[in-house]
Amino acid sequence: MSPKLLLGLVVVGVLLVVFVPQIKRGSKSTDKNQQKPEDRETYTAFSINQPNDSKDRDIQSIHLAGGCFWGLEAYMSKLYGVLDATSGYANGTTENPTYEEVCHQNTGHAETVHVTYDANQVNLKTLLTYYFRVIDPTSLNRQGNDVGSQYRTGIYYTNEEQLAVIQEVITKEQEKYAQTLVVEVEPLKHYYLAEEYHQDYLEKNPTGYCHIDLSLAEDVIIDPTKYPKPSLEEIRENLSEKAYEVTQKNGTEAPFTHPYWEQFNKGIYVDVVTGEPLFSSNDKFESNCGWPSFAKPIDPEVVVYTEDDTLSMIRTEVRSRSGDSHLGHVFDDGPRTLGGMRYCINGASLRFVPYNEMEAQGYGYLMKHVQ
Repeated sequence: MSPKLLLGLVVVGVLLVVFVPQIKRGSKSTDKNQQKPEDRETYTAFSINQPNDSKDRDIQSIHLAGGCFWGLEAYMSKLYGVLDATSGYANGTTENPTYEEVCHQNTGHAETVHVTYDANQVNLKTLLTYYFRVIDPTSLNRQGNDVGSQYRTGIYYTNEEQLAVIQEVITKEQEKYAQTLVVEVEPLKHYYLAEEYHQDYLEKNPTGYCHIDLSLAEDVIIDPTKYPKPSLEEIRENLSEKAYEVTQKNGTEAPFTHPYWEQFNKGIYVDVVTGEPLFSSNDKFESNCGWPSFAKPIDPEVVVYTEDDTLSMIRTEVRSRSGDSHLGHVFDDGPRTLGGMRYCINGASLRFVPYNEMEAQGYGYLMKHVQ
């Protein structure tokens, strides 16, 4: 064989190795709407829309059924700490079902949303609390206008630790209803990713059907278990004399003495004892009373009220939920444009967290509520 012929064969071989695989790959349809069911199963249900550095993340997932998955997927995607949410079919009796089969062929599958989240940012208890805000847990095989077993409510777990949290949340939710809750709680048997046109459906179709009020994802949920009350010895050791007197002995600081009364920096005010968030700078206003004044708490549930009959008058005392700290009093002489209430709070009972430090101090989930 001549050297020129040998060289030609080598060149042809190299071209085949380089280009033929590219031609084969390019010939495969990239339209996921045309996927076969068996192909869909191989597509990942986990696509984090954040940087890939996960050394500080605790990545976990839960599968939730709550009627039409279009709305539930969009809703869960909006929550702080949720990395990804996909639509699919779970816990049925068939493999790789299509949407048409789930709707019409009694497959036993539930339209389900696979929620992947960073447990360092949001815990399962909080996610489930958000979930229960948008479902009717007493309705069997129906949510909104959608009827059928595929529209049942369900929580599908993958370990016993999740089950314990689920049972705790359901027990608390049951207290709100006279009827027995019918939310299905089972181990996850299988989950099949739905067709591509179902993924991010409401993002692609903003006016599409949705039985869920997506604005509820903007509500604040503050988990009190994240802010436990220290022992009395620890409180005494960590607080200033004035903060201890105010929070633990129902004291009152002199007006115009604490710098917070005239501070209007961007951030949040937390319980000086536990760190539980109490007020936002959004709701702080100038009242000229000498104490920090707020129109409302950052979440109605973070404060409790008691009747105070000291000083020969009846007033409404405001205390923190987790720390049971005395904070101050609430009056109905606030600006009408802000709701008419004035939370008159001792500055010594608060700790201010500047906006640019909220993420680092574990309050990142509240940043969108501070303008």
